Amino acid sequence: MSQSHNHKDLQGQKLLISILLNVVITVAQVIGGLVSGSLSLLSDALHNFSDVISLLVSYIASKLSKQKASINRTFGYKRAEILAAFINASTLIIVAILLIIEAVKRFNNPQEVESNLVIWLSIIAIIGNGLSVLLLKKDAENSINMRSAYLHLLTDMLASVAVLIGGLLMKYYQLFWVDSLLTLLIALYLIWVGYDLLKVSTKMLMLFTPDDIDIKNVVRAVNKLPKVSKLHHVHIWNLSDNELHLEAHLDLKENISITEFDNLLLDIENVLHDEFNINHVTIQPEYNKEDPKEVIVQD
Repeated sequence: MSQSHNHKDLQGQKLLISILLNVVITVAQVIGGLVSGSLSLLSDALHNFSDVISLLVSYIASKLSKQKASINRTFGYKRAEILAAFINASTLIIVAILLIIEAVKRFNNPQEVESNLVIWLSIIAIIGNGLSVLLLKKDAENSINMRSAYLHLLTDMLASVAVLIGGLLMKYYQLFWVDSLLTLLIALYLIWVGYDLLKVSTKMLMLFTPDDIDIKNVVRAVNKLPKVSKLHHVHIWNLSDNELHLEAHLDLKENISITEFDNLLLDIENVLHDEFNINHVTIQPEYNKEDPKEVIVQD
């Protein structure tokens, strides 16, 4: 088994542990929220439940991404993790909207809350989510799928901290309206975090050029090479987190042989990899071909 597959298996194990922790937390918070009457605790439980769903999606995507390519699926399931990130970001925003609606309702009708139960359950949630955050932190730096799961857990841990503060304020100062305020703040934070992840995953799904790539600079770098007239019909996109693709037409100054083109192509691949981290290159060579030579052509 390759090192990549071993890493994927380890990611899957971490996700499974996080799923089990969040199932326990969710059940405890739902029961505690109903008994105590705390909307912020129930909102945290709802967020935790969305964590369970998002972690399951991430786990399935992680498993699918290891599947080999086939005749019917020439890229395999490499984009499954991007799709999982998109789904997870969408659920974050949907959950946040539901929480805002409930918080506004509760503002108009504050209710007394059993604060002791809120305090202890929020502490349990902080510990459980904190462990999950530590498990996924390193993998979140290199995978948009793991980053989406990590952000779910991190925001839930922060939400639990807010619930704990609210529980203490309700216990010692009887400020029961804080329950609704914290719910509203949690929801707004979810939207802020979810929107950024939704934007990134949507750009990847739409095959947009990555933000850190300037196509004009790419074209200039390739055009400097000997025998190259112009790189055009350029498309650059992320197939997955660690696969950046370029396909383009290459207008040549000379009618060179296949062997000469192979050598030129190797030079192009080295330039694109070293300067732009593009690791998959498909070039269509042309000489005196009558077609549009614009850098961007929708074809």
